[in-house]
Amino acid sequence: MENLINASSYITLEAIAAILGAGLFGLFVGAIPGLSATMAVALLVPFTFFMEPIPAIAMMISVGASTIYAGDIPGVLLRIPGTPASAAYVDDSYALSQQGRTNHVLGLGLSTSVIGGIFGAIVLAVASPVLASFAMKFSSFEYAWLSLLGLSCATLIAGQHVLKSLLALLLGLGLATVGYDEFTGQPRFTFGQVALLEGISFIPAMIGMFAIANAIEFYAGRHAAARAGAPRPVQEKASFNILAGIGPSLKKNRSGIARSSAIGTLIGVLPGAGADIAAWISYAVAKKFSRQPQEYGKGSEEAVINASSSNNASLAGSYIPTLVFGIPGDSVAAIVIGVLYMKDMQPGPSLFIFQPDKLYAIFLLFFIANLALLPLALLVVNALKRLTTINKDVIYPFVILFSIVGAFAMNNSMASVIVMLVMGVAGYFLQKHHYPIAPVILGMVLGPLFEKNLLASLTKADGQWLAFVERPISACLAGLFLMVVVMQLRNIARDLRAAGQSPAAAPDHTR
Repeated sequence: MENLINASSYITLEAIAAILGAGLFGLFVGAIPGLSATMAVALLVPFTFFMEPIPAIAMMISVGASTIYAGDIPGVLLRIPGTPASAAYVDDSYALSQQGRTNHVLGLGLSTSVIGGIFGAIVLAVASPVLASFAMKFSSFEYAWLSLLGLSCATLIAGQHVLKSLLALLLGLGLATVGYDEFTGQPRFTFGQVALLEGISFIPAMIGMFAIANAIEFYAGRHAAARAGAPRPVQEKASFNILAGIGPSLKKNRSGIARSSAIGTLIGVLPGAGADIAAWISYAVAKKFSRQPQEYGKGSEEAVINASSSNNASLAGSYIPTLVFGIPGDSVAAIVIGVLYMKDMQPGPSLFIFQPDKLYAIFLLFFIANLALLPLALLVVNALKRLTTINKDVIYPFVILFSIVGAFAMNNSMASVIVMLVMGVAGYFLQKHHYPIAPVILGMVLGPLFEKNLLASLTKADGQWLAFVERPISACLAGLFLMVVVMQLRNIARDLRAAGQSPAAAPDHTR
C-alpha cells in the first residue's frame, strides 16, 4: 500500500497529458490499414527523449492500447483490419455493420477492449512474478507445440469448409518459408530477387488480401450489382453514444469476456506471442464453446466480444516478462525496454527492489490509459464513422492510397508495395472461389515461429522426438494439440461425406 501511495505522486499533469495525446494519436494511426501498434509506438520514441520517465512510459502504454482498438474501426466500416490484432474477427464486425449495427459493434469492441485491458492490468499488478516465472519455463519444445496449437485453430476460425481452410493455411505456411533459412543461411524460393531474402512480411500481405482484394472485388462487381439492384446496407440512426444498448450483450457474454481476457493475458506473458495470436486463439476457443458456432464469420457478437477483450488484455500481459526479466513480450514491449534503459529504469528484479514506486506508477498508468480510451474513442470514432455515408467510388481510391503508404512504410521499399498488390490479386481469387483468407495470414504469422522452434528443438534433442513430450508443460500442450486434431478429423470426414452426397452438376453461386 505504501508503494501505491508513493506511486500516485508520479501521476502528474504531464503524465495525464501524455496519455491523452498518445491516445488520440494511436486512434488515428490504428484506423489506417497497415500502420500497426509497433509503428505507432516507434514513431513516438523521439518525443520521449525530452520527457520524464513516467510520462514517457505513459505515452508508450496509451498509444499501444488505443492503436489496438482503433484497428477495429476500418474493419467494421470497410472490412479492412487496421492492425493484425483485428484480422481474426473482421468478417464478423463488417457483417454486423452491414446489418445496420455499426454503433453497436463499435461500442462492443470499445467496452470489451477496456475491460480486457483493465483485467490485464490487474494481473500485471498482482501476479507479475508468478506468471513471469511460468513463462520462463517455456523452451523451444513448448513454443513448438504452442505454434502447432495455434495453427490448428485455422480450421476452427474459418467456417465450415475445413478442407479449404487447410489448403489456405498451407498457402500461408508456404509463403512463410520464403527468404533466408535461419539455420543453414540458404535462400529459399527467392527466385534470385534480393527483396525476397528477408521473406514476405505478413503486414503488406494482410493489407493486400483484405484491402486490395476488397477494392478489386468492388470495382469488378459494381456494375453487375447495379444492374441486379443489389440491396444497400441497412442504415441506422446517427448516435454519438456508441455505448448505448450494449449492456445486455456484455452481461450475456460475461463468462466469455473473463475467459478471453485470461487467455489474452497468458498469451501476452509468452515472449513473442503478441495481441494478434491472442485474438486468433481466443476467437477459436470462443467458437468451440459457443452455442451458435455457425454464426462465426457471418456477424457474431460473441466473436467480436471475445477476441477484442483478448487482444487488449495481452498488452498488459506482455509487460510482465518485460518488467520482471527484461524479456520483451512482443515488439511493442521491445521498444519499451529501450525507453526504460534510456530513463535509467533497468528492467529486471532490480526494478522491484530499488524503484518500486516507479514500478507501481506503471501499473497505475495501465488503468488510467484504458479508462481514458473511453472518452477519446467516443470523440474519434463518431468522426471516422461518417465514412459509411460516403460513396464507395470515393472511398476505395483513398483505401488503395493508404494501403500503398502503409505497405511502403514497413521498410521504405517498393518491394512491400509489390507484395501487397500481388497478394491482393491472390486474395481476390481466393475469395471468389470461397477460400477463407484468415488461415493464410495465420500461417504467415505462426509459420516462422513454428519452424524456428522445431529446428532448435530437434538440434538440442539430437533428433530424438520423445524429447518433445518429456517436459510436463510440453506434454500438456501436446495433449491439447492432439485433442484438436481428433476433433478436426471428424469435421473433415463430415465435409467429405457432404461433398460426396452433393450433386456434382450444381454450381455454387453463394458469396
